[in-house]
Amino acid sequence: MTEGVAEAQIRRILDRYQGDRAAIVAVLQDVQEALGYLPQEALVEVAVQTGVPLSQLYSLATFYRAFSLKPRGKCQISVCQGTACHVRGGRLLLEKLERDLGIKAGETTGDGLFGLETVYCAGACALAPLMVIGGEYQGRMNPIKLDKIIAKYKKGAIDELVVEFR
Repeated sequence: MTEGVAEAQIRRILDRYQGDRAAIVAVLQDVQEALGYLPQEALVEVAVQTGVPLSQLYSLATFYRAFSLKPRGKCQISVCQGTACHVRGGRLLLEKLERDLGIKAGETTGDGLFGLETVYCAGACALAPLMVIGGEYQGRMNPIKLDKIIAKYKKGAIDELVVEFR
């Protein structure tokens, strides 16, 4: 995405909130949704356009786990490490994903397809061990189910590329 396009998107987002400084978290959420993360240039633009100090924007962006200052994967994977999931193999699930994807928690694959993170409760303990991928809860995970789910998302990404180039 070119810098001018990002600036135009940010301006449209800011126009929707009509300079309401109380809505700065919502502004950052919308910017992140539009750009995939909160790059420094976007935070500077928001600071300039709103008058909110850049240090305050960074404070918000680093305080809330929902925000990311670096690109996340198209398919974000959250592996629950809460007590129920931990006891039922959540750590092994995370280790398998790290091995298979070649990344550690907090990182994104080189192709930008998968991002991996841990959470300490996904709110579905009865489904432990649990992961959330692409916003979909996947419970009672085991290595075979995990391989099938990852393959499905990889195939989906390939299918999108084929359609895109037609």
